[in-house]
Parts: sequence; C-alpha cells; structure tokens
Amino acid sequence: MTHPLVAKAWETLRVEEPEPGLLVVTLNRPHRANAMNTTLGEELIALFGTLEAAPHACQAVVLTGAGDRAFCAGADLAERNGMDDEAFARQHYMFERMMRALLACPVPLIAAVNGAAFAGGLELVLSCDFAYAVEGARFAFTEVTRGIMPGGGGTQHLPRSIGARRAKEIIFTGAHFTAEEALAWGIVNRLVPPGEVLAQALATARRIAANAPVAIRQAKKAIDHGLQADLRTGMQMEIEAYYQLIPTQDRREGIAAFNEKRPPRFTGR
Repeated sequence: MTHPLVAKAWETLRVEEPEPGLLVVTLNRPHRANAMNTTLGEELIALFGTLEAAPHACQAVVLTGAGDRAFCAGADLAERNGMDDEAFARQHYMFERMMRALLACPVPLIAAVNGAAFAGGLELVLSCDFAYAVEGARFAFTEVTRGIMPGGGGTQHLPRSIGARRAKEIIFTGAHFTAEEALAWGIVNRLVPPGEVLAQALATARRIAANAPVAIRQAKKAIDHGLQADLRTGMQMEIEAYYQLIPTQDRREGIAAFNEKRPPRFTGR
C-alpha cells in the first residue's frame, strides 16, 4: 500500500517511499537553491505533523534537496523582500513551528546534504538526528550579514554540537566553512563522493529499519530528552524508556531469534 504522504500532492516537496518503511523527503525548489518559502514551511509542518501523529507509519526518514547544487539556501529572501514587520514576524513564527515539527519526528531523521546548507538550511541539518554530506558541500550561518540572527534553533543546536566558542565564531562572522570542517567538528557524520549521499543515507536508514521499531523510537526519545537534563535525571529517563520495551513482542522475538540463530522478524509491537 502506498504511504499516504507519498500519494499526497505537494507543491514544494517530493516524497517517495523507495521501500516499505523508508521515506525520502526532498526539498524541491532547485530553481531557488531549495530556499524555504512560506509554502515549503507549511508543507514541512504538515508532513512532519502527520508523522508525529502516526509513529508506526514509517521507520526512518531521509531529508535531502533537489539537484546537486544546494541542500537548502535558507529562507527565500526574494519572497521576504518588501515584507512589513508583521508579515515578516508571522512567516518567521511559521518557520519556528516547522523546525519544532522536525524535532518532534518520532523516527530517525537523517539529512543527506547534497550541496550548500546556509542559514535556515543549516538549521534544518542540525534539527535532524544526524547527517551525511557530499564532499564539497559548504555550510554557514549568514544571518548577521542580513541584519538578523539564526532563529530556527541555530544558536542552540550549534553550540551543543561543536561547543560555544567555535559556534560563536561561526555565527558572529557569517563565514562559510567546508564539508571537511563540518565532519571534523561533528556537524556531519560522514562525507561521501558526489552523487552518493542519498544512497548512503538510505543504506543507513535501511539498517535502522531492520531493527526493532519501538526500541528505536524509545532510544531516540531517551537521548533527546536526556540531553536536556542532568546525568542522573537523564539516566532515569533512559530506564523509563527501557521498561516500556519489556512487554513488547519485539523484545521476546529478539531473544528468540538470537537463541534460534536466525534473523529477527520485528513487527513493531
């Protein structure tokens, strides 16, 4: 059965299900370097809101951009040209909701960074669980060169990822940095040759999808919420998540499969 998000008609996204349980969401505005306009933001809210409401509907999501030039160049400044303060604030609040929708994705969300990721585009990358990037990709928080600042989580995600001092240099200067630097600093997990980033992200998503779905969702929840707390509280959150898995069929299946020397057949229950 075709996933309902694949069947839906999107204006700025392309949604595909290359195999059951895996979704590829492509920012599909290559003529504008996949920059985020109002429609794209609203469609991402709708898509990830649907996933949050139906966590069993898929097991992993890969987010990428159309073409080989840009993952996402940030907000579409052509659309913002001439906006009055009220309209600007209204649109930005929508982008805030969009980023929160990505963070609420209940299943692993992998960024396949196929090109430049600037400003809000880099914030999209940082809102994913982890990222692979093409060799030669470029990154930057350019907002201060346009009279604003990162406002989609950039000032919070980046220092948590690479440390406050390096994050301040990146944000205060607006300077570009390379894919190699992004890898060394931990912003991306892997660099891949041109044309291969989506395939490698999908290979990892496939490996994730072979594991117990409820266990993956509980582990993600424990990591994400535990990082917002002190160590002892985080460990308690981990145990609360762990004990939710004991009565599942998948837990019993995993033990049985090991002892019967066969691959497990997880059902997400």
